[in-house]
Amino acid sequence: MPEFPVALLLLGIAAGILSGMFGIGGGVVIVPVLVALFSFELRPAIATSLGALMMPVALLAVITYYRAGLLNVKTSALVAVGLIIGGVFGAQLQDALSLDNLKALYGAFLLYAAWRFIEPRKWLKLAPPSVLQDPVTDAAWYLLLTVGLGAGVVSALFGVGGGIVIVPVLVGLLHFDQKIAVGTSLGALLPPTTIGAVINDYNQGVLDVATSAFVALGLLFGALIGARIAIKLPSATVKRLYGIFLLFVGLRFLLGL
Repeated sequence: MPEFPVALLLLGIAAGILSGMFGIGGGVVIVPVLVALFSFELRPAIATSLGALMMPVALLAVITYYRAGLLNVKTSALVAVGLIIGGVFGAQLQDALSLDNLKALYGAFLLYAAWRFIEPRKWLKLAPPSVLQDPVTDAAWYLLLTVGLGAGVVSALFGVGGGIVIVPVLVGLLHFDQKIAVGTSLGALLPPTTIGAVINDYNQGVLDVATSAFVALGLLFGALIGARIAIKLPSATVKRLYGIFLLFVGLRFLLGL
């Protein structure tokens, strides 16, 4: 039994709610909280997060999005294939690139994406509302593979879930509806794409399986809660909330928090 099992469950639930609402894995929440509030060293915190996310913690959320007609299995599968391949390349690039500069660039990208998602000028009624278009539900296979590749590289380089790349690209560049993008991202993240890193962390003694299991249990039910909240809200509201979330994540990358 790990220390603070109830607190770990609550952490998983909180991260899961954000996961179900925004299509992220949850590691961008789990890792800093484990370090700041649970006194974890960074490496075991990342290992705990990867161990939790290797389990099918988004399963209930994925089923919820699928039943609501907001998830195309083929689309998610293509992104997932790209994620796996991109993760391999990202791991090989770690030693060859200056991660500090890349983090700054990625943080700037997230701030730009946050601005696009929040649309403050429209929020404050300083600009005319956008013309409503039919939501996009699919894209060419090579575009979806490319999205997955990019997400996999970023995930491996920075230790964040691929959803933090998948959703902004699907919405911002491919013009997916926000909820469909979230469902697609969660479906792509469902396979155990982190299994190689998890086995390595376990063999090196930095992964406590019981701790990851408690976080994963919270993630499972938290993601279901988040999915139900997001599906009931208007897409524009979910998009704006996601923009606020990206704002905080982007500042964290830029400021090195």
